[in-house]
Amino acid sequence: MSGVARRTVVSAAGAAGLAAALAACGDGGTEDKGTEEQAGATLARTGDIPVGGGKVIAGQGLVITQPKAGEFKAFSSKCTHAGCAVSGVKDGAIVCPCHQSHFDMSDGSVKSGPATSPLPPTPIQVVGDEISFG
Repeated sequence: MSGVARRTVVSAAGAAGLAAALAACGDGGTEDKGTEEQAGATLARTGDIPVGGGKVIAGQGLVITQPKAGEFKAFSSKCTHAGCAVSGVKDGAIVCPCHQSHFDMSDGSVKSGPATSPLPPTPIQVVGDEISFG
């Protein structure tokens, strides 16, 4: 095999590998993992979520809140304004640190912008003291 042909083959293989790696990255892992894979996976314990507060579950792209004692809600942690991850729950609002959008912790609605769309809800279930995908 000549030097030119060998370089061509190596370059093509490298380009194919890069394309495969980029395709695998997609949009940063926000793809749907399928309900069978998610169902039953423990996200948090009820004691981890304070009444009137919440917790960001970064690895799952969720924020779980407890607006009232024993009432748990979950929403996407991706801000609907610019796609930043929300940072936490403060004073009854889910807060995005990028542009200070605030979302209601009980229903995900916008309390203050610049976001104009609510955070999408995510079904969860509480069994005993475990919170998992619903």
